[in-house]
Amino acid sequence: MKKYYYLTYIILSFFSAEIIAQDHDLRADSMYLDQVELREVVIKASKDNVTYRSIPASVSVMSSADLYDNEIRTLSSVTATAANFFMPEYGSKLTSPVYIRGIGSRINSPSVGLYVDYVPYFEKAAFGFDFFDIKKIEILRGPQGTLFGRNTMGGIINIVTLSPVDYSGTRLNVSAGSYGTVSTGAGYYGKLNSKTSFSLAVNYLHNDGFYTNEFTDKEVDRLNSYGIRNRIIVEASEKLTIENIAGLEMSYQGGYPYAIFNDSTKTAENINYNQYSSYDRVLFSDALLVRYNHGNFEVTSTSSYQYLDDIQNIDQDFTVDSLYFVAQTQKQHMLSQEIIARSSGSRKYNWLFGAYGFHQAFDNGVGVDAWAQKMDYLKEYDHSISGAALFHQSSLSDFIIKNLSLTAGLRVDTENDRLGYFYDRTFNGNYAVVADTLYPSLQSLEIIPRFALNYRTANADFYAVIARGYKTGGFNSTFERPEDLTFSPEFSWNYEAGIKSSFFRKKLHADLAVFYINWKNQQIYQTVPSGRGSMLKNAGHSVSKGVEVSLSTAPLRGFEFDLAYGLTNAEFISYVYNETTNYNGNRLPYIPRNTVALGATKTFYINGFRPLEKIRFNVRYRGTGSIYWNEENTYSQPYYGLTDLKLSLIKGDFQLDIWAKNILNTEYQSFFFEALGNKYVQMGRPFQTGINLSANF
Repeated sequence: MKKYYYLTYIILSFFSAEIIAQDHDLRADSMYLDQVELREVVIKASKDNVTYRSIPASVSVMSSADLYDNEIRTLSSVTATAANFFMPEYGSKLTSPVYIRGIGSRINSPSVGLYVDYVPYFEKAAFGFDFFDIKKIEILRGPQGTLFGRNTMGGIINIVTLSPVDYSGTRLNVSAGSYGTVSTGAGYYGKLNSKTSFSLAVNYLHNDGFYTNEFTDKEVDRLNSYGIRNRIIVEASEKLTIENIAGLEMSYQGGYPYAIFNDSTKTAENINYNQYSSYDRVLFSDALLVRYNHGNFEVTSTSSYQYLDDIQNIDQDFTVDSLYFVAQTQKQHMLSQEIIARSSGSRKYNWLFGAYGFHQAFDNGVGVDAWAQKMDYLKEYDHSISGAALFHQSSLSDFIIKNLSLTAGLRVDTENDRLGYFYDRTFNGNYAVVADTLYPSLQSLEIIPRFALNYRTANADFYAVIARGYKTGGFNSTFERPEDLTFSPEFSWNYEAGIKSSFFRKKLHADLAVFYINWKNQQIYQTVPSGRGSMLKNAGHSVSKGVEVSLSTAPLRGFEFDLAYGLTNAEFISYVYNETTNYNGNRLPYIPRNTVALGATKTFYINGFRPLEKIRFNVRYRGTGSIYWNEENTYSQPYYGLTDLKLSLIKGDFQLDIWAKNILNTEYQSFFFEALGNKYVQMGRPFQTGINLSANF
């Protein structure tokens, strides 16, 4: 594969005269910034057709051009680019937690909601997927439980892919980079007839891996991933539209580049373990949308299905000895149905009513070989979660005074969680059934309110929000004591105020938000007593407070600048671990105190030179930290910064890019944990470089 990479790299270099494609409908040059008025873009995640400027929330919107310019190809690449957003690179796609404003969860259900083309992703094992033909990403910070409900305590990430209604043509791209990285993609977008639009896109990604296992002298994190997406839109009449979106990703990944952390030198030793570890996954999703627009109101029905089938094989001790090896399998079927009726048109009072239901069915298994104890065991889980909700939101313009709007929402949410559990064990050749039981179901009923005010002036919007956050409790998939079988729900009250403004004839945009989160019964990651596995426990009382600032400007033709800064101070107010230990006053683990992104772009327009029209240069700095890795606050990653560069040569619908990531080869820890009496660390990815070639027809 390395030979193939170098050959591809050389071939691409010879094509530098006729270079990549970028659809002008999807991209914005700096001279068009006045037209690219993000403040007037409709935020799809809001469900009520509100614009960026008027939505009373801290929001980040990343267009396809933003993603392309910054080589953002996974959700983890958004880290720090959006203020107070953190998704670290863990050992595999299985472990993909997201943190917004300090709220997140390493295991079990996520605390941040993810929707991809209207399909809810309720399992963190599905968060790590490869981007291709993404139209935009919307990140709404703060609880979104009024409209979304489950797993949205920290916020919502809404990903929208390219539609044949937005773009017509064929898109081709190929990339090659260091560490044996090769990526290819193709997509067709067009009309089958006057009423039917159709698209089909495919993607392939390979890399040889970034980390070498000293024991095998091979890379531990080799990846092959295949993706396909199909979309069909039928405009049955002026009022009725039917849309279906289906996507499939098959991923085969080596994983877990974990090295023992040396306490004496405060450095990571070499990765050195004897059993190959991997994570393989099949992820399929489908959404069926039916929209009916009566004129005065609109009704939308969204039916979705997601199937996840994966297997994790992991040398759990990460040493040269054969101590513990775990094989974990998961099959998930998830069905959801949502119906929303909302007012349409411009009016003083707008309303939205909705009903939602879902069902998740899991068939999970965990097999462990514990050679040191001469024992192996198998745990099987028959797990299902069902939920239903009714919700409403009203918005009133000119509330009390002119230009002041009030938005109030309420959601009534109920869930039922059931677990069947089977545990058999062989010890010294003796077989025994340890458990075979169906536990009493967990039931919940919650009322989730949200209130917001927005005051508009000619150049600015001022807003304030009060919202309740909620995340359901549940069963731990790994437990060794009866008291660890379940964990309780967590709650929060969230207070936010902000301003969205523009200056100098809309050439400078500035957003500022401050927030305070009072967080009760927080679900905290802990290892089980034996150290072989993890679980959630409730921590008590925590507080998260901070600020988000974003600036963007295009002062002169060809120049663009942007800044995103987030500060999060998240700490335990009351967390008593046991009779002798408490973490009161300590910072929450896995939460960066600062996130910083600075970007600058210069486009040179070339006249009179036929082979080339534009040269575009992009530089971006991303800073993160400091981050504590444990509740004791004894291990941390200090603040670090990464700098990326990109040079683009553009001729019509062709473009060639030369890019580099982490150009200073900054060393940093992306993950740290303790287990089995050892401390382990994963180092961040090193300097990378590559080229892209693409074309639109």
